[in-house]
Amino acid sequence: MTNPEQLDPDSEPSPNSEREHVTPADIRAERIMLDKAIGGWRGLFDSGAPTLVFVIVYLIQPDNLQIALWSALAVGIAIALYRMIRKDSLQQVITGLVGVGIAAGFSAWTGKAENFFLPGLLTNAAYGTVFLISILVRWPVLGVFLGIFSGTGMKWRTIPEYSRAAAAATWIWAGMFFLRLAVQLPIFLAGAIGALGVLKVVMGWPLFLAAAYFTYRILQPIYNKLESGKSQA
Repeated sequence: MTNPEQLDPDSEPSPNSEREHVTPADIRAERIMLDKAIGGWRGLFDSGAPTLVFVIVYLIQPDNLQIALWSALAVGIAIALYRMIRKDSLQQVITGLVGVGIAAGFSAWTGKAENFFLPGLLTNAAYGTVFLISILVRWPVLGVFLGIFSGTGMKWRTIPEYSRAAAAATWIWAGMFFLRLAVQLPIFLAGAIGALGVLKVVMGWPLFLAAAYFTYRILQPIYNKLESGKSQA
């Protein structure tokens, strides 16, 4: 039977019509992750600019580490002030600024330019280890998040299909963290600042987005099934 609302263009849509027709599957996953997770292309620029400035200034004046460090911090602060004036979201800017501050502190404390990248390497090693251990003990991190976000607790652990999907998604992130470490650590030990800076940017948000996209593709069907089961309970 034809829905009367489809015949009358002046009829008001039902309160639930938007929720019925707009679902995560209707929106491109790449756009969701780019806009929500990192603030879109603006977020990519805000987070990557200080690192690029540090590398460029250091390569121009390799005998003056302090100038490179202060230049990176100045760019980070300038971006934060600009976003604040425009009343934009500061989530990515503040996170990036804190990261640059920690990196600059490591480098200034040791007097070595390559140590600007040391906090990032340590972070990747720590996250990769946590994700790997969670898989080995059969409590994959992404499964725990899935249970929290779906409001179904640990139900995913009782269904082999769901458990395997959670483990597969967690492997993606463990692989990303260890891939960064495997590629960047030898460059770090060699003290190749220019190459290390390029790799940090190239293997930063692009790899994050790729991991998030494939995680979405793996876990979204499981999430939908958990939500459906919850509503039928």
